[in-house]
Parts: sequence; C-alpha cells; structure tokens
Amino acid sequence: MMSGKEVRRLARGLVLASHAAPTVVVTGLSAALAAALGSDGTTVALVTAAVGTGQLSVGWSNDWIDAARDATVGRIDKPVVAGLVTARGLRAAALAALAVCVAASLALGLAPGAAHLVAVGGAWAYNARLKATVWSWLPYALSFGLLAVFVVLAAPGPRVPAGWAVAAAALLGTGAHVANTLPDLEDDAATGVRGLPHRLGRRACGVLAPCLLLAAVGLVVTGPGGPPAPAAWFGGAVAACLALAAGATALARPRSRAPFGLSMGVAVVCVVLLALAASDIAVVP
Repeated sequence: MMSGKEVRRLARGLVLASHAAPTVVVTGLSAALAAALGSDGTTVALVTAAVGTGQLSVGWSNDWIDAARDATVGRIDKPVVAGLVTARGLRAAALAALAVCVAASLALGLAPGAAHLVAVGGAWAYNARLKATVWSWLPYALSFGLLAVFVVLAAPGPRVPAGWAVAAAALLGTGAHVANTLPDLEDDAATGVRGLPHRLGRRACGVLAPCLLLAAVGLVVTGPGGPPAPAAWFGGAVAACLALAAGATALARPRSRAPFGLSMGVAVVCVVLLALAASDIAVVP
C-alpha cells in the first residue's frame, strides 16, 4: 500500500505527464462549442468525457513512449525522468483513459464516435512514429479538423460541419504543432526526431506558425454567412495579435514555451467566435 507521500508524488506525475494545459483548453473549448450548438446536458457531458479522456490518453502515451528519449537528453522536467511516475504506470493510465474515451465517444453515436476515435488515433500515431517524419503535421491537421466534425455530428439535428470551420480547426492544430515543437528542436534532433519543423528550421517555423494561425483566424472571421459582425472583427484582431506575438517570441526567445501558450490563446478566441457563429458552422447537408 502506498503512503500518502507516494500517492501525492504519483498524482503530480500523472498531472504533469497529461500535458494539463492543452488538455484542459481543448476539452473546455470542445464542451463550450457543443453547448453553443444546442447540445443537451447529457451530450455536453459525454463530449467533455470523450475529449478529456482522449486528451489524457494522448498526453500519457506521449510521455510513456518518449521516456527513454527524454532520459537520454536529461529532460528533468519530464515526470518519468524526475522519478515521479514510471513509464509502465503511464502506459496503464493511457490505456485506461483510452478505454473510457472509446466508450464515451461511441455513446454519442457511430458517426461522431468514429470521427473522434480517428482523431485520437491520429494523435497516438504522432506519438508512436509520425512525429519523427516529414508528416508530423498531418496528425494535428487531421485530429483538430475531426474534433470539429465530432462536436457538430454529436449535436442535435442532421447537420454536418461547414468546410471552412473544419479547415480553420486543422490550421489551428498545425500552427500549434509548429509552435509547440520550437523549444525542443535541438533535443529532438539529438534523439533522431526530425519532423517537419526540424527539417524547415527555427527561422522558417517562426514565420510559418503565425501564418498558419492567421489563416485560421481569417477563415473564422470571414467564413460565416454575411459580412463579419463588429465582434468578429474585434476578436479576429485580438487573435491576429496573439498569432504575431507567437511568431515574434519564437524568433527572439528560441527556448521559450510562450509561443505555444499564445497559439492556445488564438484557439480560445477562435472558438469563441465559432460559438457566436454556431448557426453557420453546422449546416444541413
């Protein structure tokens, strides 16, 4: 039986390995968008459970799979290297979270469930192999785009997501991937990880990340029918400033994780704008 200190250590390790900030942001935004689309309480709860456990499984599997690589480069900020949790423990936690994710996703129906599980599968594929290839961006584009599909299909009525909304989500995901990779370019390269950002280089990615985010913002502002409302212009301007700040910070402070945080800020603003245009992001086929 574990002591109280050991339990606290394990809990801290699980929280750190879950990549808590993006997990909370992605889960919260999915729940908010589901509510904005008119989903009832049960549906919102299932969306939250499915996305939350899916994100946990992705975070835990990432640190489990990367445990040996993190130890090689001395990543003491990682809970396995710091001795807070074992790789075996993270594997068990990731698989348990994945099982709950499968059940919650399919409880919303076959079509939305399948869309979400393919999205989660793409993220696992990134962790397992694709992060080290030129296709490292693809799981982010696919998974974030399918997340929008999942939330719309789970909402009431025979509706499908508008193409511009799916494209915006995919661009946000890809931009976040580029921004998130920048601080670890050298450590990743030292252990054989050469995704698309590693191949392009820091300077090119410092420009690419904000460009992708700005493209997403443009779609969110101009995609809905009719001329953009003042709130859309204001939100778009805020998101654009955050995107440009992410690029500038990435170039000025190579090891900073602020660009990823700023890209999450762009995503938050964009989802707020999507919620305000809920009637335009879900259309009758």
